[in-house]
Amino acid sequence: MGCLEEKLRQALQQDARRCLEELLNDPSVHVPGDQTQPGESCHAQRVNAVDSLFGPLTLRRNYYSRGDGTGGRVPLDESLGVVEGCTPGLARLMCRAGALEPFEDASQSLGVYAGLSIQGRRIQRMVQQMGPQFARWTQSQPAPASLPQGTTFYVEADGTGVPVRPEETVGREGKGEDGQARTREIKLGVVFTQEAPQKTAPRAQESKSKGQKDPSESRLERVEGSTRYVTSTGHAQEFGHLLRQLALRQGLSLATRVVFLGDGAAWVWELARVCFPMAKLILDFYHAAEHVGLLTEMLFGQETPLAMTHREAWIKILKDNPEGVDEVIRQAIDALPRAGKKRRGARKALAYFENNRDKMRYWEYQAQGLFFGSGVVEAGCKTVVGQRLKQSGMFWGLPGAHNILDIRCVLENGQFDDFWYRLLPHPNSTVQAA
Repeated sequence: MGCLEEKLRQALQQDARRCLEELLNDPSVHVPGDQTQPGESCHAQRVNAVDSLFGPLTLRRNYYSRGDGTGGRVPLDESLGVVEGCTPGLARLMCRAGALEPFEDASQSLGVYAGLSIQGRRIQRMVQQMGPQFARWTQSQPAPASLPQGTTFYVEADGTGVPVRPEETVGREGKGEDGQARTREIKLGVVFTQEAPQKTAPRAQESKSKGQKDPSESRLERVEGSTRYVTSTGHAQEFGHLLRQLALRQGLSLATRVVFLGDGAAWVWELARVCFPMAKLILDFYHAAEHVGLLTEMLFGQETPLAMTHREAWIKILKDNPEGVDEVIRQAIDALPRAGKKRRGARKALAYFENNRDKMRYWEYQAQGLFFGSGVVEAGCKTVVGQRLKQSGMFWGLPGAHNILDIRCVLENGQFDDFWYRLLPHPNSTVQAA
């Protein structure tokens, strides 16, 4: 049965290819702009091979060259939306496959799933050609006219290193023994919205007032389809501009309130200060919990029962006590050694909480129904960046990494089909049968 299905698919592809060739080579088909313009020479019926979803097509079309030798145009190719010698349908599959898998794996996938023979290098060239167009299209999207009343707008930012070619790390310090960097940081930003939370029931309000979590409270959810990603290999200032532009396109200025979630890195808070000055800043709770562990190790020893007991207790206080961060700081100060290296280490760990005190009011955030974990951007670092760029044996040039990420962001944003529908020529307005 499998052999029969494969033979039938091949026969259908051959028939479809012949039908498409006959249609596009029909002299009665009207091609917009297929007339000689001033200063042009027409070279009629030039033969060209174009690859399609059904295999290679042989097209006979007019080529118009300019008298000054600066090039020419092919109206049929322009009307069809031919990209790198491929029809839009095939270019779409190549971009998707190349953004999801290594190029040679993508080549094999197209062969298995669609019966197409496309070399991995050609998929790579297609991604290089289309990546900048994905980026420009993304940046041209209009902002929404409105957002529901009470909408909370979230912004998150993080970074992850990817392996790159040696020329991309010249002059950059690394963490290895030789001091040479082998990775470059990809900065990733994400925005999403949350609808106005339902009014808290009296029982839940009473539970909150006692620092307890009511089991009847609903799970926080993002607005479906509101999540958008942006990436950059540039410095924080450049990335901040891209992230702010993304936020504006998604309705930042229309939201009731704005929340910026970060992991505590200095560049993240500086980006928030410059680009999102009106946002409520929240330190990711899971990073805060990690630092509680570091603090208790400094105070009570590594992996000691006393350290583990205090770690568990302080994390609970930090999350569920109305004065959580202040209480943790107070108890940590009481436990400080009187002098010595241990005291200096504990003081340094404690400074993390003192410096971020205003961003660690987790009981308040829960009472307001806000997200206080940066899991969305953490997951994005893995799905948008890591799954494609951090596989074994990969070493990237920054332009190539950019092209992959620009396409992957559109895929993750759920806009891949919109890109192809709106960017490339629509069949109803291009090649039309006479």
